Amino acid sequence: MSVSERTWITAGLPSGAYEALTRELPASRLWSLLLEVVDARAAARRPASLMEQWDRDRFVGLAAVDQRAQLEVDRHLLDAASAFESIELSPVAPLGVCSSMGRASQNKVLSALRGTEVVADPTNVMALECARRLRRDPQAVVRLATSHRCVRAQEIPKVRGFTAHFRIFCLAAAGLERGNHAFVVGAIAEQISVMIDALERLERHGFAFPEKRITVLASEAKAALGDRIAEKVGRPRIARGVLDHQYYDGLRFQIAARSTDGVDVPLIDGGAFDWVARLASNNKAVFIATGAGSQLVPLLFRQSGSNS
Repeated sequence: MSVSERTWITAGLPSGAYEALTRELPASRLWSLLLEVVDARAAARRPASLMEQWDRDRFVGLAAVDQRAQLEVDRHLLDAASAFESIELSPVAPLGVCSSMGRASQNKVLSALRGTEVVADPTNVMALECARRLRRDPQAVVRLATSHRCVRAQEIPKVRGFTAHFRIFCLAAAGLERGNHAFVVGAIAEQISVMIDALERLERHGFAFPEKRITVLASEAKAALGDRIAEKVGRPRIARGVLDHQYYDGLRFQIAARSTDGVDVPLIDGGAFDWVARLASNNKAVFIATGAGSQLVPLLFRQSGSNS
């Protein structure tokens, strides 16, 4: 937040109030204070204001997708990920789960009360669960899958199907690294293969993903690992690229396809992250996660005339 924005927001507050709220007041008292404020605000609302917000607020409106169509897609995705434990996440997560680990701005997240935020990215939350399990059993290999409706407060791309709240299908794997980086190479290759299988399953049920492109990106230091991942997946025409994005821990992959509108859509994104290593206080811990824009599938990739 810029200085001018903060000045505008805090204008009219007593001197020292902002510092007290952000740094001095204990968390339990701060949440209690905010609950009182919200309770008073809610009590003052009238039906007309609720309808006005329902009509204009991008966070609360209906999803763009038919629920039956979305459930059909989720079923095929989960079937492809049969080796992964399917979990159902809470709608909220600990405050800062995205901004403290993934370095995303908290202003792009829908912050809530009682030390929570609405889930903006399930992979960050899955990292918490993976770290909890590894701390309990360091020799465990954790594989998790979930489908979750997320909310983000960031600018929305002007592309059909992109909305403030949307469904994401996610995979996560965590474990201690073995010799020769076998875990990270195997886990990324596995998740790429699962997502390719998922798209092929969907293609047998009325969806089309023409011009699929798989790209494996790696930092210069991990270029050899990128080559090994591409070789292990064993698919022809896997493109390679250089990764210069600090969000990932040196390795990333992307799968894109052309929609029925003829638009090139980045549909699946995954890679390695250092989150579980930091959460579990164990530098040997590896975390691999993938996110697929599953809501885009019934909106942009269903073949004309197909209902199954």
